Amino acid sequence: MVTTAPPSVFSQVLDYANRADPYPLYAELRKTPVARQDDGSYIVSTYAEIVALLHDPRISSDLHNLPEAAAASEDPPGLPPSFIRLDPPEHDRLRRIVTRHFGPPHTPDRVDGMVPDLRRIVTGLIDGLAGSTEVDIVDQVAYPFPVTVICELLGVPREDEPRFHTWVEAIVAALDPGVGDPAEVQRKRAAAAQEMVQYFAGLVDGHRRSPGADLLSALATDDGPEGRLTDGQLLATSFLLLIAGHETTVNLITNGTLTLLRHPDVLERLRHEPELVIHLVEELLRYEPPVHFIPWRVALDDIEIAGTTIPKGSRVVLVLASGSRDPEHVRDPDRFDPDRFNPDRFGLARDTNQHLGFGGGIHYCFGAPLARLETQIALAELAHRLANPRLLADPPPYRTNPVLRGPRHLPVAIDGITPART
Repeated sequence: MVTTAPPSVFSQVLDYANRADPYPLYAELRKTPVARQDDGSYIVSTYAEIVALLHDPRISSDLHNLPEAAAASEDPPGLPPSFIRLDPPEHDRLRRIVTRHFGPPHTPDRVDGMVPDLRRIVTGLIDGLAGSTEVDIVDQVAYPFPVTVICELLGVPREDEPRFHTWVEAIVAALDPGVGDPAEVQRKRAAAAQEMVQYFAGLVDGHRRSPGADLLSALATDDGPEGRLTDGQLLATSFLLLIAGHETTVNLITNGTLTLLRHPDVLERLRHEPELVIHLVEELLRYEPPVHFIPWRVALDDIEIAGTTIPKGSRVVLVLASGSRDPEHVRDPDRFDPDRFNPDRFGLARDTNQHLGFGGGIHYCFGAPLARLETQIALAELAHRLANPRLLADPPPYRTNPVLRGPRHLPVAIDGITPART
């Protein structure tokens, strides 16, 4: 009699059947903090070990150190890798150039200055729900909001969104190990990426000839102390910012809405305590993060960690969502507690450790300040304006992707829309 070995815990995480609730599987993973898989990769699932490796210079993000992973990169073929796919010192130099035009100290008002526009966009989207008794939070709010924001930030015409929506879906599908024939998925990814590169090349050329106040214009005409990005680097950066600038935020807003509807007491508090949203979003990033693991890292040397040796050249997968629910890191980790990081009157929080919702180390999420602000505004407005919202499906249908995890649709019944706050 031939017996078949049971599937590994991590292969069960990848199985779509467990997409709605992978957290019991993460608890199983944490029993072996660093676990070798049959393919020679190493799964790291506990908070302390993930943080150590996020800050370890022997862990590389450069896919050239892991040839078999190169095909799964979302970077377009024919272009240099974006800065998140590089190691120091080149990563640091490119990130500094881009940051000059996105945040402090050189452009401190880029994100904060967008607040009136963010409120305007969300208000308009929720106004559009008036007269409906059933709405899809993903299609009608959580997707169009960050897409509109990233278009305005970069200087991409909003009317071109249907074109790049198709491209982005094909590119992101390549990150999902369980979707379709791998060769066909990669063929579609390459074709979509090539069309997107051509689109951005024309867009960047137009911004260079007639610059505006947008981020692409700033990057295309930058004469800072470290020089300009090359045309290839600028296209790769544009590509990265467009995709990363909305894909994860869609999940964060949707996961947040779903979590609030599952916790009506917290939803009611948010209606009366709008300032709660700041700490609520931090807890959300821990409890239901938009990115569940970092699948492509490689060991540049033998690394001893948690009693295990990760050999040089091995692929390393950092399961961020598991680390953020590690009971060795945070108390009662499976409970949603918006006061967890909220200091009391003595200045003490229930938990002081940080979540891994935006990763960590030198590759800490570049767009974290904007994603936080978008989610705070969207959740506060949805809580205030949706009258008696109820889930129509729980769990809702999820996206197939286990890395960028979130509902594909979030159908909600409502009794109406209340007026916007002045």
